[in-house]
Amino acid sequence: MDLFAKCYETSMADEIREKGIYPYFHALESRQDTEVMMEGKRRIMLGSNNYLGLTTHPDVIRAGLEALEQYGSGCSGSRFLNGTLQLHLELEKELAAFLRKEAVVTFSTGFQSNLGIISAIVGRGDYVIMDRENHASLYDGCRLSFGKMLRFKHNDMDDLEQKLRSVPETAGCLIVTDGVFSMGGDIANLPEICRLAKEYGARVMVDDAHGLGVIGEGGRGTASYYGLEDQVDIYMGTFSKSLASLGGYMAASARVVDYVKHSSRPFIFSASITPASCATALAALRILEAHPELPEKLQANALHMRAKLNEAQIRMRPSNGDLIPIIPIYTYEPVRTLTVAKELYEKGVYVNSSLPPATAPTECLLRTSLMATHTEALIDEAVGIIAEVLQNHQLED
Repeated sequence: MDLFAKCYETSMADEIREKGIYPYFHALESRQDTEVMMEGKRRIMLGSNNYLGLTTHPDVIRAGLEALEQYGSGCSGSRFLNGTLQLHLELEKELAAFLRKEAVVTFSTGFQSNLGIISAIVGRGDYVIMDRENHASLYDGCRLSFGKMLRFKHNDMDDLEQKLRSVPETAGCLIVTDGVFSMGGDIANLPEICRLAKEYGARVMVDDAHGLGVIGEGGRGTASYYGLEDQVDIYMGTFSKSLASLGGYMAASARVVDYVKHSSRPFIFSASITPASCATALAALRILEAHPELPEKLQANALHMRAKLNEAQIRMRPSNGDLIPIIPIYTYEPVRTLTVAKELYEKGVYVNSSLPPATAPTECLLRTSLMATHTEALIDEAVGIIAEVLQNHQLED
């Protein structure tokens, strides 16, 4: 059988292209901002993870340009060998201080961070217990490790405890959860997770990609939001969202970070973060630290949009996080979801479609997300367009 035969079979992508509702790879012609030019037309951006709106901040852009001038375009090696810049060390030191952890190590992407952390920490005979709605990179990190993966029902602490009871006392155990879940916009039940971890002798890792800059004291994330910074063993996060760049990180005790730096194959055998990406992430971090009002503005925007959607009787997915800027709107069926997303796009609002396997087949969503730099006028304009399109599809409550 030809290895490439699968490539020529009819796929879902082929089917939705045929229907004219293919939603992917729209090309930006401007900066990532609250309003963008995309394929020749102005669109209100409600599909970005640029939560603090810092991708266009003058200080962030200047930092990237200066790093290019000083260090060139790339590092041409791994951190383990010739690829460590003074910039990397500054970023790690300042991020560790901000997160109130002993140490930080950076990775080239957020996805690679989860591969590198879990595959190094979870060894043969160990267990890793995952929330079912965790990010795909966490699942791939488990696959790359030699440990056994168990899954618990989303935010279901009874099911988590049942899984913990099944772990042999002689095995190491890591509980892994998103802090803020990227599709649903809800927040992990960290207080109970940490209580159970302590009771059963497990360690806790939080993927805070969508929590940093969003919740917690000054935007320090999910553990800070709950006052549990000393009970979460590992934080993971990305620079591609609130910190307006590219890359990822692990924050933990100095000894655990040192172990990962010397054991993680995805870290050891990958080139380091480029100078410009490192410098822009550091500049964004300094802006966040100097302006704790930015997460507060982001949270205010989330509350405002939820209120406007409620006024328009638009059904959102239930969430325990009204302050979270990820607001999923029910559209139920895949074809309808893609059709609505296309109509919104044509009317000047960009949103993301959430389809199986990210959702159940009858619980498809439009995933909207906000920035601190959105104005209430822009939010109101976008909600008006969303309400008009959903009403035409009889999707309002």
